[in-house]
Amino acid sequence: MKNHQILYQHKGGLDVIQPLDLDLAEPQDGEVCVQIIACGVAFADILMRLGAYPGAPAFPFTPGYDLVGRVISSGPRCNIFKPGQFVAALTVRGAYAAYINLPQEELVPLPNGVDPYEASASILNYVTAWQMLQRHALVQNGESILVHGAAGGVGTALLQLAALSGLKVFGTASHAKHDLVSSLGATPIDYHSEDFVSRILQVTRGRGVDVVFDGVGGSNLWRSARALRRGGKLIGYGFLQSYNQDHINNTQTILTFGMMPLIMLQGKRVSFYSIGDEKKKDLAAFKNDLSSIFNLLKDHKINPVIGARFPLDQAAEAQRLLGSAAVSGKIILTCEETV
Repeated sequence: MKNHQILYQHKGGLDVIQPLDLDLAEPQDGEVCVQIIACGVAFADILMRLGAYPGAPAFPFTPGYDLVGRVISSGPRCNIFKPGQFVAALTVRGAYAAYINLPQEELVPLPNGVDPYEASASILNYVTAWQMLQRHALVQNGESILVHGAAGGVGTALLQLAALSGLKVFGTASHAKHDLVSSLGATPIDYHSEDFVSRILQVTRGRGVDVVFDGVGGSNLWRSARALRRGGKLIGYGFLQSYNQDHINNTQTILTFGMMPLIMLQGKRVSFYSIGDEKKKDLAAFKNDLSSIFNLLKDHKINPVIGARFPLDQAAEAQRLLGSAAVSGKIILTCEETV
């Protein structure tokens, strides 16, 4: 059987994103074959293509950080999932495809009634937000937080989950996205025309917020730390400031980590979050957290913002749109029609 997939032939720009049909291997011992319905488009996919993602595989390879699909067959000694069952996974790579073979212990079942497209928009973003809030920041009802990129995929997830936790939320976003930020219960701050540090210190009477979630990185971390109360926590989780028009500024990436010891000298806590590292460290915790997100989705307590959908063969356009920051929420690729 042929597997229609996207391949990064080598490091480079959008032109290296190529659709290809390759032979699909039979699932091995402990593996199941999943027909992919949808997968998310992540900033990490762009960084991998540009050769700027730590631990990325050697070229050529198929990108794709997460997926939702249905089991179609199983290898030997597989007894957890049945053909036709809907499942999800954080793959880190390989999800830009029609099919994928995965170890059965990597998969999380979808509850009945959960829309697979909404589920695909919630895996990476909502588990990232959930773990940063609950496992790293250890937020408490009534605390205040600042979310950068509040209208993005992780940003909108943070806003929705923060509202469920009874937090007071501020979110930076362009003015055009303020209605979305407000609709999700946060106070918007225009990062183009406002100094978010001054605004935060003004509304908190000089105290600062309890936690800042910063996916921008670089020199922005220093300003984020200034918006924190003493003893507050800064959680970095991205390098958006390192990215400009499909190129990476390595100086800003280095600056992201160089800032952290200086911030701690101010009496403020700082850490860097990576969902891939968290999954490697504790797969059971990751799967429990993803199951919790799916239950919130089933109970209509969260509503993933899907900013755009593209067929698999338009992966290059999807990445171009993501890199332009012109879309709110999550971009997903629909893979099922390629079968």
